[in-house]
Order: sequence, then structure tokens, then C-alpha cells
Amino acid sequence: MSRADLSRLDWAAIAAALDAQGYATAPGVLSPAACRELAALYAEEAAFRSRVVMARHGFGQGEYKYFRYPLADAVEALRQGAYPHLAPIADRWREMLGEAGRFPPTLAAYLAECRAAGQTRPTPLLLKYGAGDYNCLHQDLYGERVFPLQMTVLLSDPGAFEGGEFLLVEQRPRRQSKAEVVRLGQGEAVIFAVRHRPVRGARGVYRASLRHGVSRLRSGERLTLGVIFHDAA
Repeated sequence: MSRADLSRLDWAAIAAALDAQGYATAPGVLSPAACRELAALYAEEAAFRSRVVMARHGFGQGEYKYFRYPLADAVEALRQGAYPHLAPIADRWREMLGEAGRFPPTLAAYLAECRAAGQTRPTPLLLKYGAGDYNCLHQDLYGERVFPLQMTVLLSDPGAFEGGEFLLVEQRPRRQSKAEVVRLGQGEAVIFAVRHRPVRGARGVYRASLRHGVSRLRSGERLTLGVIFHDAA
């Protein structure tokens, strides 16, 4: 995966979908071969800084591993390549919500801000689910610095498992929550709001909060790559 691959995505359509519904999908972000190579890394302990068993923390069932620096090449390319396209969307959302400041144009400059705030640990991760596993609704917040968009890529062939749908739940002020089920193909990404997004209403722009998770896997095995742009404290 290279920057050129990401540049071929329809970023205008992605921005429009993010504005309209808080998430967007992008097919073909990784090839099947790249998906298999990344999934195989799960067994390589040297690639990761830590392993989390979800049931021990009440997060759900299944497990995940955080990559260590330097990141695997494909993960680094996705993170570096997506950030410049997402930063203008993040700036526009920040302006709509009346928040001060702008995001740097490059990931390197943004990660320097994270380091200055004491956030130095990499956050991209591989998640592994088996039959009966699921991920509770949550937000990936790791410190004071939070980049408002993140990306998940399905590495497994959807024919290799049943269930395990990506879930998004949006809480709107004084309204009932709205749920979305996002079904992905192998190598397809979903880009979504980390914590909240601006929504235009009858009385102006309001803040809608989002959480994401994964429904229970009925059979098979599901591996995904999570690309988060802020680092952890």
C-alpha cells in the first residue's frame, strides 16, 4: 500500500459521507495479499508492544495487539497516506463545533504535538475475534490529544466468518440513539468519527457523540486492522 493507492480514493465522496452520517467506506484500500500478510503478523510478538484480552477488562470477548514503533510498512503507509486527506475534514469539523486550533498538515507534525503532550505510545492495532467474540461499544481516547477520525480495515475474507458486523451508535441531544451496521469486504476500510461530529439541525450545528464496536461472531475468525492517528499516553 502506498500513498498513490490512497490518493486514488474519492476523498470528496468520503468527506461528504462523513458529514452526512459520521462514517464512510473505501473499498480496495488493501489487496487480499496485503490483508493476509498483515493478519499473519498477529503471531509475530516482535511487531507488538502489548496484548489485550478483552474479557479481563470488560471490553467484550476476543483480543487485540498494539503495534510497536517502527510500525509495519503497510500500517505506516496507511497512517501517513490517509492523514493529509483527513486533516482538512477534521479542521472543518473543529470550526463547525466552535473549537479553537487547527491540525498540522502532516502526521509527523501532529505526532510531535502528541509527544509534547506526553502521548508517545503507538495506537494502531490488530484485533482478532473467534466464534462468540464481540467488542463492546467504545471510543478510542488515549489522552488529551484526539484526532477526530480513525479507520478500520477488514483483513479477513467475509466468507470466512458469520456475524461480527462493525457497529456505530450515534447519540444525538434530546433524541434516541441511532445505530448503523457496516458490512465490509476484504481490504475495505470504514473511516469514522472517534468521539463526536458536527450535525446541522434546525437551530444550527450541534454535537453528536459516537461509539463503535463489533457484534458477536457466530462462527469463523475475523481479523481487522485499526488505524488511530493520535498516540497514547
